[in-house]
Amino acid sequence: MIANIQIDDKSYGDKVLYNGLELKLNAHEKVGLIGRNGTGKTTLFRMMTGTDRDYSGQIEFRKGLVVIDSRQEHHGHEDVPVLEYILDDLPDYARLHHIINTYPDTMGANVKKLTEYSDALERFSALGYFMVEEEIERTLGAYGLSPDHIRGTIGRLSGGQKRFVELAKVQHARADLALIDEPTNHMDYVAKEVFLEWFGSTKEAVVVITHDRDVLHDVDRIVEIRDGRAFSFKGNYDAYLKTNASKITSEVNEYTVTQRRIANLKEDIVRFKRLKERSRDPGTIHRFKSLQGRAEKELAQLSTAEKPSFWIDRESASNLKTKMSEAYEEHKARNIRIRAHTAPTKSSNLLIEASKLSLGYGEEPLFADISFQLREGDRLRLHGRNGAGKTTLVKAVMAQAQKTEPEAIRHAGMIATAQELTIGLYEQEIGAEYMMMTLAHAIEESFKRKNIRVTDQKIKQLLGDYLFNPMTDGDMPLERLSGGQKARFQLMQMLADDPQVLILDEPTNHLDLPSIEELEDALKQYHGAILYISHDSYFVANIGGETIPIGR
Repeated sequence: MIANIQIDDKSYGDKVLYNGLELKLNAHEKVGLIGRNGTGKTTLFRMMTGTDRDYSGQIEFRKGLVVIDSRQEHHGHEDVPVLEYILDDLPDYARLHHIINTYPDTMGANVKKLTEYSDALERFSALGYFMVEEEIERTLGAYGLSPDHIRGTIGRLSGGQKRFVELAKVQHARADLALIDEPTNHMDYVAKEVFLEWFGSTKEAVVVITHDRDVLHDVDRIVEIRDGRAFSFKGNYDAYLKTNASKITSEVNEYTVTQRRIANLKEDIVRFKRLKERSRDPGTIHRFKSLQGRAEKELAQLSTAEKPSFWIDRESASNLKTKMSEAYEEHKARNIRIRAHTAPTKSSNLLIEASKLSLGYGEEPLFADISFQLREGDRLRLHGRNGAGKTTLVKAVMAQAQKTEPEAIRHAGMIATAQELTIGLYEQEIGAEYMMMTLAHAIEESFKRKNIRVTDQKIKQLLGDYLFNPMTDGDMPLERLSGGQKARFQLMQMLADDPQVLILDEPTNHLDLPSIEELEDALKQYHGAILYISHDSYFVANIGGETIPIGR
């Protein structure tokens, strides 16, 4: 065992994140950390790295354990060169490098310094640091960073590129334990393969926060954060689904029995009270009073237990027997409720068409000779590397539908959309104009921009549908929402005006597993057309459709 984590209590104001959480980590194991958005997974990482000490409990690491984590924010590092940033974060690199570079000029015959210099050389070599700069550059290149990016500063990189820098840092740290938060968000399929290859072959222990089912397929154990505690499941994602279904059905059955017992106790208390009041014999009165007291004591004990969170994947839920299925449907955890356009249509009108299309921003196009037709009910996937032009094509479609000038230059070919076409767009990032608004204001503004009147009652309904508290969460600033909460706002925006076409750019990023399944189910029932970008192989298998390669 390399780490023993016991959190008795961790709260934010009135919200209790952890209550009796226990987690042990072993050497060399790969652990997938999952849980509903807002359960505190990233907070747990901050507690493990020591940046958050405001909790009751203890976190113990094996003596001498080296821990590396992927930083989420880069404030204060904007002007640091990329390579220097990575090297400075490698365990013991800066100290060893300083000794090796400066001691030869100053140590002379000083025995202490000679020993320190010799030890530093040995340690530097053992960590593989003599060749680490070249190795880091190769890794960054494999993730898709150009030499100009690698030679530049952190501040010049996009959010996705900074993620690659963090992964390169983790991969070359040679630590005993790596903590990685959502590594594959915004990755293309090539970068994802690079990460998965490292993840599968590295000897260090890794804990990864992710709902990417491709990553969870390669873990040794899944730890689910639920109801303030950690639940451990041996094996990968497929094994988790089977074990979780069995565990949850057992918990649902136990909860159902408990609720039935509570109902019976309430009836017993009323009955014993009436019988006691009607009795005249002191002995009989005492007996019913005693029975009433015991029933009230048991009821008080049973009523203190909070309702657990129940979730089973859709395939396992479909295999439940009738009575258990009914009990699960009654008690299962709330999920987002997506109200997508589901009215069937007999038409197959052409909605979007591209013919031999070439787009770019300079003399050379990003891609050339792209042709497709999108009709009602069609599913079409755009597939290519980051930077190949998938988002550029989406923006060109939106510009054509909105009758505005596209940002990109059309080098050849044509793109056309149906008249008065309504498109719902799910982008990777929320528009900056919304970030300083409260959630309720942002919802109202997003509807207004689509010429849709929205009442306070409708806003509260939307908040409830997407797992927000209708009474309080509308006042939260959008910039303070978690990635999953922002994703749910994006879904509200996309579906606001009952669009004929949905365009989704990596929609599963940041969503938790139940929300991903709800989205997939809603999209399967949606009768409009879908144009999407995704490198989630599970999502692609569920949505299907023709694949259009983009880029060279």
